[in-house]
Amino acid sequence: MLQVDVSAQVRTKFGKGAARTLRRSGKTPAIIYGPKSEPLPLIVDTHIFTQTLLHLQRRNAVVCLDITTDAGIEKRHVVIKEIQVDPIQDTLEHADFYEISLDIPTHFTVPVKYHGKAKGVEMGGDMSISVNEIHLKGNPLDIPDLIEVDVTPLGSNEHFSCQDLQLPANVTLLDDKNKVCVAVVNARAE
Repeated sequence: MLQVDVSAQVRTKFGKGAARTLRRSGKTPAIIYGPKSEPLPLIVDTHIFTQTLLHLQRRNAVVCLDITTDAGIEKRHVVIKEIQVDPIQDTLEHADFYEISLDIPTHFTVPVKYHGKAKGVEMGGDMSISVNEIHLKGNPLDIPDLIEVDVTPLGSNEHFSCQDLQLPANVTLLDDKNKVCVAVVNARAE
């Protein structure tokens, strides 16, 4: 899983006016919350955070927040829960971060990417993809960014199921292991 660093500051002013002033000065209001701590309002730099989001592009990632407080710098590990964007100007409005522990197994949705050309397709069959993402449980840093499947060895009327996917040793599959991910079927004669 990807791990990125983002710096933030504790926010002390609240309300619409304060949020607008922040956005005009190139900052985005945010909040961090989780099961073991009280919600903490934050400020992140809009330009740097936008570049981080472009780098992530809908991938699972652990964000290491370096929060500047009166007592110094506090480090927290979070995942991005929600990003609010202005629909007209396409600018960041607000970010929600969910605090996680790196040593507690968590549920994640991981995309499945297929590559190669199946032998069965070259012989006139059709490839049918049933699964584009799977659900895994494990420590956040053990979860893969994506699962890649080489479909080249698939012949006619053959398939890969979830149990055939290559997963790291300490990650558990939450989906049905017999569920068909991709199959090559013969084209019907007319």
